[in-house]
Amino acid sequence: MRVYIVSDFHLKFSDNPEDLEQRHRVITFLNNLIGKADFLILNGDIFDLWFVWKTVIVKSYFPILKKFADLRESGCRIVFIAGNHDFWFRDFLVNFIDIEVYKNNFTETIDGAKLFVSHGDLYTSNDMRYKIFRSIIRNKFVMKLFEMFHPDFALGLGKMLSRTSRKRKVPIKLSEKKERGMLEFAQKIFKDYDIVVMGHSHIPKIERFKDGIFANAGDWIKNNTYLKMIDGNIELCKYEMNRGRENE
Repeated sequence: MRVYIVSDFHLKFSDNPEDLEQRHRVITFLNNLIGKADFLILNGDIFDLWFVWKTVIVKSYFPILKKFADLRESGCRIVFIAGNHDFWFRDFLVNFIDIEVYKNNFTETIDGAKLFVSHGDLYTSNDMRYKIFRSIIRNKFVMKLFEMFHPDFALGLGKMLSRTSRKRKVPIKLSEKKERGMLEFAQKIFKDYDIVVMGHSHIPKIERFKDGIFANAGDWIKNNTYLKMIDGNIELCKYEMNRGRENE
């Protein structure tokens, strides 16, 4: 089976040139997967903010949603695992695009390899403030309150709450310190899984331990990296657009 794992696109709904270029890069990457991928795993923070009202979706996300639909029509299975920016799912992805949605973790045996996939924000270390915020923002009451606002106002508010910015530089030592918790968690569950995949830290890597493999798909703000697993063998890849051609 040909499995692709991506995380942390952090697609924004604004239409400035930088965001449009990033959106184009992601769409061309996904377009290349049509007919090539059997299984696509979206491991959180695909959208910098995701919310669906009863009858309204964010129009700027339509091109990427269309590409997901194209992939599904080609026979590619898609799983979406909640991140710390996209977790208010409702029923749109499931009912209209046929994407499988998971709130925390996804597990499955693929080509003999026992796979555990999670965005990773649940397992970071030295991040108590975020974990408190996480428990509040995922509360159903907060979701209902957000839903009461006009979409334009609500999305503006959501943009303020989003902590991710291309101009915000997170010290590499701080990212590594937070990632340590994910590594420690992975090592605890290697007894049950062969490969543990996370995102969140934006640090692309594959680390091979005695009992299993820890992998991080990285991000598409800086690295444009993803994981590819064929016949149970996982590798880290970088996507490049060169002279109008997409190369893996």
